[in-house]
Amino acid sequence: MKKENKLVFGIAIGVAIGSAIGVVTNKLDLWLPLGIAIGAGIGFSLNKKNQNNDNPK
Repeated sequence: MKKENKLVFGIAIGVAIGSAIGVVTNKLDLWLPLGIAIGAGIGFSLNKKNQNNDNPK
């Protein structure tokens, strides 16, 4: 997977999980943004991890 796609991948996973939880709990307006935020954090950390592996000290 390309480096640029890791953030998008994380956000997509977050949207899917947030939507699923939101539909089950009937609070989609709460869980959708939370899912996006969590997914963005996951994608950012995957990008950071990949950068550290590409440039060993």
